[in-house]
Amino acid sequence: MSAMPIALGELDLDEVLRYMGTPPGQAGPELRALVEECGRAVCAAARPRWAWRAFDIAEEADGVRLSCGLLLPGQDLKRHLRGCGRAAVFCATLSAQVDALIRRWESGDMLRALALDCSAAAAVEQMCDQIELELQGHFPGCSFPFRYSPGYGDLPLELQNPLLDLLDAPRRVGLCASASHILTPRKSVTAILGAADGPIQPTVRSCLGCPARESCQYRKSGGHCGIS
Repeated sequence: MSAMPIALGELDLDEVLRYMGTPPGQAGPELRALVEECGRAVCAAARPRWAWRAFDIAEEADGVRLSCGLLLPGQDLKRHLRGCGRAAVFCATLSAQVDALIRRWESGDMLRALALDCSAAAAVEQMCDQIELELQGHFPGCSFPFRYSPGYGDLPLELQNPLLDLLDAPRRVGLCASASHILTPRKSVTAILGAADGPIQPTVRSCLGCPARESCQYRKSGGHCGIS
C-alpha cells in the first residue's frame, strides 16, 4: 500500500544519551553539544522510506497466520496479538546514507561515531512512532498493542526475509537482510502492528522484559529490534 512521506523532527537528546549509556542528568555541556550536533547530522543525512501491507490474522498452534499464508511463528507474538483480527506489517529505513555517515567516523572518532549511531537509533524510533500513528488511522475505532519486531521475544530473526519479500522492500525502499538476518541498511526496522476491534490488555515494550534479551543478535551487534 502507498506510504505517506515521513519527515524527521528534532531528536530527543535525553533518549540519545540513554542509548549511549549516559544518564541525561550526568551529561556535561560538551557531550550534550556533541549529541545535538550528531542528531542534526543524522536527520540531514536520512532519507526515510517505508512500506506496509494489511492482513487478516488467525491464531494457530505454532503462531499467527497472515491471510496471505505466511506464518509468524512463536507463542510470545501469539499472546501479544490476542484479540486482534488484523495486522499491519511494515518496514522502515533511514537509508544507506546514515550508515555511511556513521562508518565515516568509526575509524577516527569513536565517541562521535557512537553519538551518531545512537542518534540514528532515536531517529528510527521517531520514524516508527510516526508510522504507527499513520497506520492507526487506517483502522478507525480499533485498539493497538505496541509494534512487534523479529528478534523480540521468540519471534525469530529468520522472519526478516519473508517479511521483506512480502513488502517488496528491496525494490520499494532499498531494504534487504544479510545472511545473518540483520537488516541493511542497519538503521531499519520490520514490524507487525496488531489491530483489535475491541479493547485489549495494555502491554509494555521493553528490552528488559524481552525473553530473548540475553541471546538477542541485535543487542550483540550494537543495534536493537525497534521495540524500545
